[in-house]
Amino acid sequence: MRPSPKPAVAGVYGWHFKQTPHHDLDAGRLLYVGIAPRYMANKTSSQNLRKRVRYHYRGNAAGSTLRLTLGCLLGLELRRVGSGKRMTFGKAGETTLSLWMAENARVCWIEHGEPWVLESKLISELDLPLNLDQNRHNAFHGRLKDLRAEARQRARELPISA
Repeated sequence: MRPSPKPAVAGVYGWHFKQTPHHDLDAGRLLYVGIAPRYMANKTSSQNLRKRVRYHYRGNAAGSTLRLTLGCLLGLELRRVGSGKRMTFGKAGETTLSLWMAENARVCWIEHGEPWVLESKLISELDLPLNLDQNRHNAFHGRLKDLRAEARQRARELPISA
């Protein structure tokens, strides 16, 4: 495995995109922030910036709210997989999304010992349309929430995908 510039520490990461995932969003500006690890009162998380950013790039929609959002905005078909409880864009859709992200996604980060504190501050003070949690005040929130709910509903109506 080649070395990663992303540190294996706690922090906040931010995403912006060369090509916008939706016509109502501007390309090139910060659209989403996330944290690693998330706040866990009773146990220690093994997540860090390197692992979390890598998962957003290479994982699937079931484990990445960013991938779920981007896939829905790009019009990919969400499907139930496995036992039917998890939802992803299927192998082809996840590959399409990964290729789109490789071409368009850019990530930045800042190391921070309590990233959940900084995340809340950023979401309350910045226009971050792809964040749903803590972000009801954002003008894009309702549209994104509805778009994701519609994709989930359509997936429930389709047969479980292999």
